[in-house]
Amino acid sequence: MKREENVRYPLPQHMLEERMGYAFRDPSLLELALRHSSFANEMKTKGGHTECNERLEFLGDSVLSLIVSRYLYFRYDSNPEGDLTTIRAAVVCERALAKFAASIGLGDFLYLGRGEENNRGRERPSITSDAFEAVLAAMYIDSGDLDTVARFLLPLVSAEIDSIRETSSFIDYKTELQQFVQQAGGEKHEYVLVGEEGPDHCKTFHVEVRLNSNVIGRGAAHSKREAEQLAAREALSLFGVETDK
Repeated sequence: MKREENVRYPLPQHMLEERMGYAFRDPSLLELALRHSSFANEMKTKGGHTECNERLEFLGDSVLSLIVSRYLYFRYDSNPEGDLTTIRAAVVCERALAKFAASIGLGDFLYLGRGEENNRGRERPSITSDAFEAVLAAMYIDSGDLDTVARFLLPLVSAEIDSIRETSSFIDYKTELQQFVQQAGGEKHEYVLVGEEGPDHCKTFHVEVRLNSNVIGRGAAHSKREAEQLAAREALSLFGVETDK
């Protein structure tokens, strides 16, 4: 969705409700979901107290996982657990959530601190994906009904799954590496978090994958899961396994 021109941001909440097809009984819940921590911190420096959306994001992560898991369980009733886990990981990752957020122009409704505003925070996947989860939680609390959230979420999820299945844009490098290591003799490999940096709302995690204590791959991303995937991909490349599918 294109950014509105010649307007002040954030845009009015009722426009977001129209895009979502849901009218909040308690609009303050939606406003809370749209408040980034940088905005709350800025208000604090001015002597005010404003809650940010991080608690809602925490709940929204579980709401998202349950809705997607339930959908996959019944939609793909003949697929094994491993396949369902792989598909779910693809549609609840930062990349996919940022795509869902962009489809409703969520960034244009966020309350950001001046620094994030100047750094194009409305377009940053780490911010918009977290806000999307917070909005899901706000809708769940407001409606008291998981199915209401599902009616909004599942059209986005199902379209993303179709896209993934058609293009094979998600590859489970961790599973590929595990199978490769087992075939090579069953040696032990493990993922180790070796560092993290950045503010709480935008951390970067550094992960190493080690084989018999030797580092065979490294990855860095805004989630540990994605960092592990990148480390596994690097390890596969080290062993000469083609990873650009």
